[in-house]
Amino acid sequence: MIVIAGPCVIESESLCLEVAKSLKAQLSGLPIELIFKASFDKANRSAGSSFRGPGLEAGVEILKRVRDASGLPVLTDVHTPEQCEPVAKKIDFLQIPAFLCRQTDLVVAAAESAARHQRRLNIKKGQFMAPWDAKNIVDKVQAVAPTLGDDRLFITERGVTHGYNALVVDMISFMELRKNRAGVIYDATHSIQQPGAASGGTTTGGKREYLEVLARAAFAAGAQHLFLECHPDPKVAKSDGPNAMPLEHVGAFIRQILSFRDLSEKLPYLLPEARANQSRAT
Repeated sequence: MIVIAGPCVIESESLCLEVAKSLKAQLSGLPIELIFKASFDKANRSAGSSFRGPGLEAGVEILKRVRDASGLPVLTDVHTPEQCEPVAKKIDFLQIPAFLCRQTDLVVAAAESAARHQRRLNIKKGQFMAPWDAKNIVDKVQAVAPTLGDDRLFITERGVTHGYNALVVDMISFMELRKNRAGVIYDATHSIQQPGAASGGTTTGGKREYLEVLARAAFAAGAQHLFLECHPDPKVAKSDGPNAMPLEHVGAFIRQILSFRDLSEKLPYLLPEARANQSRAT
């Protein structure tokens, strides 16, 4: 299982190093591949005055130093086609944010750069998109980068918009997404966001009390890999604090999720329709 974890945004190099080293220590010995994540620019903040990060050049250099110090591969977001090549030259894992998943020029540029530099690519399924429509994303990637198979191309489920300020995770999404030539990731922390719902409407809220139960359900429903944001002190995080996992609990949380994932993969389906669907998804 791939576990992508870290703070939402690069707040400082020292914070990134603290989180990376803690994650590596907590998860040592588990049957996972740990990827450290942090964004160099949060380009879709609710308010124009919100903290966005150090920017492309400085952010990439910080992530390189975190990788060197921790020994962990690193992931970061790209927002424009022009960012893909400089990021792919130095960063192990590119990610396209959910709001941008249908931007064809961006998807193509990210796929081409990931293939050219032997990187991996994660595309978050938009909050506005049905799971079966993610096939179009995969088709765009495969058209220009057929070498990005399900070991290097990933689609992430992070919920769909349900009215105002609310997201809902459709549990059939995981088996639907697995029908594509891409690994399927569950984003445990963005799924509990309440976009724009914090006091004053200028920041995002979150319902952390549902983080664990939704993650357990997702892996029972067929999720393969995990994405979560974590922070040593979420209440002072500069982005997505209300839905971040406190850093101290990540190790125990991952151990629980591994148990749910292993049990789900071992149990046979009883209904022939369910067995047929599982066969198509694997």
